[in-house]
Amino acid sequence: MNYNIAVVPGDGIGPEVIEEAIKVLDSVGAKYGHEFSCTKVLAGGAAIDACGECLPKETLDVCKNSDAVLLGAVGGPKWDNVPGDQRPERALLGLRKEMGLYANLRPAVVFKELKAASPLKPEIIGDGMDILIVRELTGGIYFGSRNTFEASGDAQDEHAKFMFDPTLNDGKPYLGAYDMEYYSEPEIRRIAITAFDMAMKRNKRVTSVDKANVLDSSRLWRKVVTEVAKDYPEVSLDHMYVDNAAMQLIRDPGHFDVIVTSNMFGDILSDEASQITGSIGMLPSASLTTGNFGMYEPVHGSAPDIAGTNTANPLATILSVAMMLRYTLGLSEEANAIENAVEKFLSDGHRTKDIAPEGDAFVGTKETGDLVASLI
Repeated sequence: MNYNIAVVPGDGIGPEVIEEAIKVLDSVGAKYGHEFSCTKVLAGGAAIDACGECLPKETLDVCKNSDAVLLGAVGGPKWDNVPGDQRPERALLGLRKEMGLYANLRPAVVFKELKAASPLKPEIIGDGMDILIVRELTGGIYFGSRNTFEASGDAQDEHAKFMFDPTLNDGKPYLGAYDMEYYSEPEIRRIAITAFDMAMKRNKRVTSVDKANVLDSSRLWRKVVTEVAKDYPEVSLDHMYVDNAAMQLIRDPGHFDVIVTSNMFGDILSDEASQITGSIGMLPSASLTTGNFGMYEPVHGSAPDIAGTNTANPLATILSVAMMLRYTLGLSEEANAIENAVEKFLSDGHRTKDIAPEGDAFVGTKETGDLVASLI
């Protein structure tokens, strides 16, 4: 069968890890009789350099007309002085919004072979860690209204009036800024349903993370998630404030199975969870819309400081391909083959630079792709 995949290599190490992921994907196609037609398009800093905008219309059109999207990483200090609405990272927000990718799945798994790489004590990790963070992706503070204004005593802007405090800055005008957190009931309901559906396939436990003791948006979040839980009597639900959740991830990660939370809280907690696993270079992610369509990418960033050195870890991107096969293309056996190949790579003693003990030999980016592809 033929599948059309839009490929966004992006910036920094993005093109390098994408190359190895496609190598593994081709190996899967050869073994199982599929053809994966990959069309590379520009987004992020590479697109700014080539055509002056971070998300060209052509890129968006190719992505929308593909079966799935595979993305490397975008951004880097080279584009730090680009205006905010055209920064490379805005390409990600644009792709998510335009394709309706509201559910971000970020598994945080400690492979048994890598338990020693986790910063947590062995007695805390126990037999390992397997958490799925379900992050709402197209709402919240990242997409709410925003503004920068000058606050002064006679300011006419209602926000400037509200924010101005004459006791600050010796009573002189000063700049202020605000961002608005907004969630609607339907937005919360659909991400909660995704989380409970995922929990039904796992250990049937959901932890909803919010800040309901402070934020009105979190109080609505908690109310709607509690309502959704009634449709899943087999799934246990507990609520946790985000600050406590951040602490419990370190203190007792085994408490969690599926975590569902808002855009900003999910962004922060998933990065924290990734570090518990030992390396952010091991973690894939999926961003899904209604139906099966999705965009798949590693959790890590573009890491421009190691670009071109053949030291980047491509395993997160390779595992993102496995998620793509499973969630969008419905190819579970093929997805298992990739995950088994990665586990075999690790159990054979191979390590990329980020997970190798200091001073030990490691396997380069290209060699990692070759080895995993050969293990399919």
